[in-house]
Amino acid sequence: MYTEIVKIIEGGLVNDQKKVISYAKHLATKLEDEGNDKLANKILKVLKNIKGLPVYQDKLFTAPVDNETRLNIATVITPPEIELNIKISDSIKGSIEEFVSLVNAKGKLNKLGIEVNSSLLLYGPPGAGKTTIAKHIAKELDLPLITARFDSLISSLLGSTSKNIRKLFDYANNRPCILFLDEFDAIAKARNDSQEMGELKRVINSLLQNIDEFTQNNILIAATNHEELLDKAIWRRFEKVIEIGKPNSDEIIDLLNLFLQGVDIDFKEDEKKLKILSSELNELSHSEIKKIITSSVSKSVIRDNRTVGFEYFLLEIFLYKNHNNKDLDKAIKYLNEHGVSQNSIKDIFDISLRQVRNILSPVL
Repeated sequence: MYTEIVKIIEGGLVNDQKKVISYAKHLATKLEDEGNDKLANKILKVLKNIKGLPVYQDKLFTAPVDNETRLNIATVITPPEIELNIKISDSIKGSIEEFVSLVNAKGKLNKLGIEVNSSLLLYGPPGAGKTTIAKHIAKELDLPLITARFDSLISSLLGSTSKNIRKLFDYANNRPCILFLDEFDAIAKARNDSQEMGELKRVINSLLQNIDEFTQNNILIAATNHEELLDKAIWRRFEKVIEIGKPNSDEIIDLLNLFLQGVDIDFKEDEKKLKILSSELNELSHSEIKKIITSSVSKSVIRDNRTVGFEYFLLEIFLYKNHNNKDLDKAIKYLNEHGVSQNSIKDIFDISLRQVRNILSPVL
């Protein structure tokens, strides 16, 4: 709450109406959460009488651009726009809840003389759900998510990259939000990398300085697929670090149930078939599993099948793992090895039963 008051004063002193309105709205929300409806309503009433922009019209403000390309170096998504379909492990869920609680309790902790910064680093393989988790946190905290666009942030002129970093942090500092640095390793590489030039090392120094200043009063989330590339000094900047891994067997079953909600499937209550699918989906990421499910459902709809069959779902797994290589012999053997009958295989590929048998048991 103290942060919002300071930001409102800052905005008033420089005649920045957008900043005042944004943080006043956020302050009213916090007061409502604490049960102080009377003061919250007074603030909202004052805001209602001002011909200004509400906090969620922040996207209408001019986003910072790279001077060379004139492309935006950030995109903004507001909580009402965030639609999530997420399933994460209990351990990761607990860590995320801890971070959200830490952000909400920061004012109380500061009052007790305990200084914490609201920063989170997510790391793990591609497609594990790091971006989705950042959106989930934004939804939980009811704050816009400002995502850095590194394709335009990193200029061909390295001197401009440092300026772009500063623009990005200044932009996020002027409104209640979460700043999200996805693919963080793109600018946070280790400074002892012999392949990097001196100017890029100065970019990292600039990044560290901006992080230190920004996280004193603002929320920062970063994500990387290549944590081994990060500069050692980066890790110390984050209050909380969470590894986001690939789903285990139980989580895969949960993902199947989640993404197949409202879809008729013929293996929903068949533990043996679910176990086979879970085993075959093992080592795949959340996004890969979702892609396979989406493809399987889409093809069933195209075929006018009201139910997604186990054998068709298994075929989608085969095609994904084999980069959509439609090798008939390999596909038939794969399905048969995983419990699909010869008659079903015949129907799937619209071939004769004899042809299926010849592939499975070739005559020498």
